[in-house]
Amino acid sequence: MSEEQQNISMPTKYDPQSIEAGRYEWWLQGKFFEAQPESGKQPYSIVIPPPNVTGKLHLGHAWDTTLQDILVRMKRMQGYDALWLPGMDHAGIATQAKVEAKLREEGVSRYDLGREKFLEKTWEWKEEYASHIRQQWAKLGLGLDYSRERFTLDEGLSDAVKEVFVKLYEKGLIYRGERIINWDPAAKTALSDIEVIHKEVEGAFYHMEYPLADGSGVLRVATTRPETMLGDSGVAVHPEDERYKHLIGKTVILPIVGREIPIVADDYVDMEFGTGVVKMTPAHDPNDFEVGNRHNLERILVMNEDGTMNELAGKYAGLDRFECRKQIVKDLQEAGVLVEIEPHTHQVGHSERSGAVVEPYLSAQWFVKMGPLAEQALEMQKNEAEKVNFVPNRFENTYNRWMENIHDWCISRQLWWGHQIPAWYHNETGEIYVGKEAPEDVENWTQDEDVLDTWFSSALWPFSTMGWPDAENEEFKRYYPTNTLVTGYDIIFFWVSRMIFQGKEFTGERPFKDVLIHGLVRDGEGRKMSKSLGNGVDPMEVIAQYGADSLRYFLATGSSPGQDLRYTTEKVEAVWNFANKIWNASRFALMNMDGLKYEEIDLTGNLNVADKWILTRLNETIERVTSLAERYEFGEVGRELYNFIWDDFCSWYIEMAKLPLYGEDEQAKKTTRSVLAYVLDNTMRLLHPLMPFITEEIWQHLPHSGESITVAAWPTVKEEFNFSNDAASMKLLMDIIRSVRNIRAEVNTPMSKKVELFIATKDAETTRVLEENRAYVEKFCNPESLTIGENIEAPSQSMTAVVTGAELFLPLAGLINLEEEIARLEKELEKWAKEVKLVSGKLSNEKFVSKAPEELVAKEREKLADYKEKYEVVEKRLAELKNM
Repeated sequence: MSEEQQNISMPTKYDPQSIEAGRYEWWLQGKFFEAQPESGKQPYSIVIPPPNVTGKLHLGHAWDTTLQDILVRMKRMQGYDALWLPGMDHAGIATQAKVEAKLREEGVSRYDLGREKFLEKTWEWKEEYASHIRQQWAKLGLGLDYSRERFTLDEGLSDAVKEVFVKLYEKGLIYRGERIINWDPAAKTALSDIEVIHKEVEGAFYHMEYPLADGSGVLRVATTRPETMLGDSGVAVHPEDERYKHLIGKTVILPIVGREIPIVADDYVDMEFGTGVVKMTPAHDPNDFEVGNRHNLERILVMNEDGTMNELAGKYAGLDRFECRKQIVKDLQEAGVLVEIEPHTHQVGHSERSGAVVEPYLSAQWFVKMGPLAEQALEMQKNEAEKVNFVPNRFENTYNRWMENIHDWCISRQLWWGHQIPAWYHNETGEIYVGKEAPEDVENWTQDEDVLDTWFSSALWPFSTMGWPDAENEEFKRYYPTNTLVTGYDIIFFWVSRMIFQGKEFTGERPFKDVLIHGLVRDGEGRKMSKSLGNGVDPMEVIAQYGADSLRYFLATGSSPGQDLRYTTEKVEAVWNFANKIWNASRFALMNMDGLKYEEIDLTGNLNVADKWILTRLNETIERVTSLAERYEFGEVGRELYNFIWDDFCSWYIEMAKLPLYGEDEQAKKTTRSVLAYVLDNTMRLLHPLMPFITEEIWQHLPHSGESITVAAWPTVKEEFNFSNDAASMKLLMDIIRSVRNIRAEVNTPMSKKVELFIATKDAETTRVLEENRAYVEKFCNPESLTIGENIEAPSQSMTAVVTGAELFLPLAGLINLEEEIARLEKELEKWAKEVKLVSGKLSNEKFVSKAPEELVAKEREKLADYKEKYEVVEKRLAELKNM
């Protein structure tokens, strides 16, 4: 540490904004990746979930990146060759919608510009908003290796996308076909099943009568979408339905249109539902499409891509689909064939991106055949050594169920922004050519104008970012498969599953060892955050008010794995108070270090009981925090650190350290300064992954070695600092001090008022411990006189308390109410009786005694003996008071 560093004094006030501003640039440059503590050690890699380039990070992204940052910072400090590779997703539909909206404000459309100029504009948008995202990552304190940043449309990833498309096509796993797909009329593009959000809508069943062509009667059908009847090409009944067997092969007349359509028999029809007659619209319903294929029914598409009716809709051509519905209902009523309108609440698909009602639509699209890919991914999950481990593991069932029931994936999108499909159609023959490069006589071919679903390239992210398809790439060989992915349960189907089956198909391995699943961020009332409710929270605004450390700590510790997180300002403010406590405690410690240098820290001197206790507690905290973090239990990590810092270090050790620091013994001062420096240094290292800014700032002011806490070594347990006997002695002192303070509070006797204190010990060893540490009892209990011994009788009219190994008496004649004291002791007796019963029950359980670890059973037996002793002491004291 330089002289200049030693003389820096910490500001009086904790100001997260000024602290954090000083670290942005250093982290943006990825300096810690240039200073690996042990670069040759085992690799540890994480790939950041790429946000889309629409400009703003939401709390969910802040959550999973914070958890990943915690992991990668800890692993880097543990000496791993840690890689955290950042990147962004081109987000086809969302980004194109944003750019088109901007163009509309300028009075132009993408068609006015043409594809090439439009893509230039979109790349400009990407560059502008990508810089915003980097700034937000930096403000959040993410330790990313920006030198390796990737984008889903960059050259390397585009090469991987083409490679995958071509190979799947050659294996027959990608095909082009005319199918019913989910169509977004607003964005004018196909959607995959999981891009459709189903919402409950108040609608109706419209019951209509289709007359038989021979005039012998009518068939009643019902639909929720009467506008689609214009595309009907048949009606279906069940082949075993006795009501309609005689009609199979006959025809009905389509009302209004007047077209004659056949009656077909198909097992798809449910005889028990409705009338048992179903209208068939093969171009506008996926089930009707399948029935139509089996019976060669005509596919009549009556809508345009924008949701208006086309020329095949006759007089309704040009009407919006919902306006057409109203007009058709009116016309059917006038024709006397609409016999009933039945109110009906049902689930209606809406586009995740535009919010428009999705239309089942007949269209020629590209699909991935999912059966074989899903099968091998599911087979991998049966092998413990090869599988992806879900945390919590219940989400593996969610993943498996979806993969077992997966449909073919529609991967083509009617957009310009994205990976253009590497397929060409011969201008004369219509032949299809698929390849990474254009055909040689390219002038005779036309490339497919559609682009691939954004998730197609995102599914390759873990290996495409590592240089694949070059399997000999050093990064790919060293860092793939990655170790951990952190993401929300809402995109298990969108992204996690697709990365798994593509990783298995193209690398033969899982893409990551573990996937840590978190929930959704909700508001204080448990509602999902949305624009319509106006309850969304901008993480950058939270950081501006409370600092990134407060937000990060809240996100990391606010829930357990897999659970939703409720955001409230009060919770973030509470973390700010915690950070302020850390700051003030650190200032006190630094002010009392008196220019201590790192090499002067000496813990071999005469450690007192408080020193030994805090060093033991630090060891315990290091062990617990490391173990919990490895298991992704960050909520518990936060609780361990909070309890150690606030309670053990600030509330107890710092107060006890004031005795030697303000005393006359120079050696004791030196030892306490060393303990303060050592404990605070290691505590900041433990806390650093959660709160990188404040810990870096404090650590830079502490006696230290190295450029940054980011590359300082992770704390490890030092066996020489395990002082179990002294820790027990300290616990006794703390129990005594707490008990005296509680008694004083009960009888409204302030600490400034001196009273006599008698401590009756159970044995000579307890007496020795208390006599040796008499100074602490006198300092924190402020007795007029202190008597310690084994055979002390309780003075009359005294308040009492029982601690392990001793009984306390405070004579408070005139200050206590005998009846109230008896009532208090009766409650305490009841408490110890419950504890004895609880532990006795556990120890009488043969399963517990035989299966639990020996040390756990021994601890329970120690507890039982302690509780019984306390019960007997309180029982005896009660009897004495009742006889007074």
